[in-house]
Amino acid sequence: MTGFQTVTTVQPAIGVEGDFSSANPRFSVIAGAGAFVAGLLGVRVGRFAWASDAAEDDVGGPAVANNFGSGPVTGFVHREQQGLITQYLQESSMVVPSGFGVTLMNGGDFVVKNVGANQALIGQKAYASFTDGSVRFAATGSPDGGGTSTASQIAAETSGFTASIAGNLMTVTAVSSGTLYNGTVVAGTNVPSGAEIVAQVLPLEAGEALRGVGRYTLTVSEQNIASEAMTGSYGLLTIGGTVAGNYAVGQTVTGSGVSTGTVITDLGTGTGLAGTYIVNLTQTIGSNQAINTALDVETKWYAMSPGLSGELIKISDHALG
Repeated sequence: MTGFQTVTTVQPAIGVEGDFSSANPRFSVIAGAGAFVAGLLGVRVGRFAWASDAAEDDVGGPAVANNFGSGPVTGFVHREQQGLITQYLQESSMVVPSGFGVTLMNGGDFVVKNVGANQALIGQKAYASFTDGSVRFAATGSPDGGGTSTASQIAAETSGFTASIAGNLMTVTAVSSGTLYNGTVVAGTNVPSGAEIVAQVLPLEAGEALRGVGRYTLTVSEQNIASEAMTGSYGLLTIGGTVAGNYAVGQTVTGSGVSTGTVITDLGTGTGLAGTYIVNLTQTIGSNQAINTALDVETKWYAMSPGLSGELIKISDHALG
């Protein structure tokens, strides 16, 4: 809906984006008290969303939901009349404002809009855009390509620093080597395995430096670690050769030998094409490799009705047959 009703059709639409499309069982994502809330940009109804560790719930889990992210989706934002009209003279809204509660669904039947260029066919998989959670449809194993390159590589990089951790907040007091990028995997005597830097806390305070001394949120929570020597590891992706498309933060990285789950988490010198990018998993991939990225991720939902680009589609997390 984009405004006040001005046309009446003989056959009503199948619903509105985010509506339940059946009376079948539906399931919500398990979350603690205080979760989930819409992130800084708000959350649009009728699209997929990802959980973020920008804030924690009462049990230390991620409490923030965004229509952008990386990896598998956390859930679907269904319509429960929670969008608010906040702009002057605005006629309608599908956006849940920042800080307002959001329920994410990880099972059920819903109505979505097909934003893809091609017609959706019954049985095709729903793909969620890493940028805005919008939905397109294609065969299983057909993510939308982002950037392509013919002569790229990934180098293993490290950093060294002194830090303490309280909850999910790491405070770095000294950096002995390297740089602290988003996606850096942190290791230390008392640091849980797999802890990653989500983002540096901004604005910077006195004595802090971008990607250096400062405060960082982590993917782990409920920590109480006194100051100790820590190390960071990440991959430096260098895009070269014949480059097409666009490389961006949040895209998954694929290529011969590339570790599953590799995601661009920060920018080096690259701004979309040739240049360097930071990936979360440290690894070494030799030069002159074809390394590509994807713009969206395959979900467990299927198209249950056909529809052209821009039309509403019924989806279900249960396949036919």
